[in-house]
Amino acid sequence: MTDDAEKRWPDDGSFRRAVRYVLAVLGVAALVCAVAAVWAATGRCRDADALLCDTGARIAVLFGPGLVLLAGGVGAFVETIRVWRREGPWPIWQGAGWFLFLIMLFYLGMGASTVPAD
Repeated sequence: MTDDAEKRWPDDGSFRRAVRYVLAVLGVAALVCAVAAVWAATGRCRDADALLCDTGARIAVLFGPGLVLLAGGVGAFVETIRVWRREGPWPIWQGAGWFLFLIMLFYLGMGASTVPAD
């Protein structure tokens, strides 16, 4: 068993893989947001004054990327457990998971005001 307090981790590429994973999840979330916004703009909201004119468009733009970020965070935590079992540098992946969860909470928090409370 390794000492979990040890901060000198071997450079096995885990940090670069975690950064690429986070950037890929953020890219997919941005793509989902763009696709949802285009869908909302070409639907019933085409002639409306606002881009997100109905509840369906607001929910799609809000929860589409939110679900992608949630799945990415859960995936990072699964990788944390896998790396921990191999006695590798698991805190890197745990940090990636918490970062994605934090971004998800910020995104949902900022967008929550667009969804009506009905």
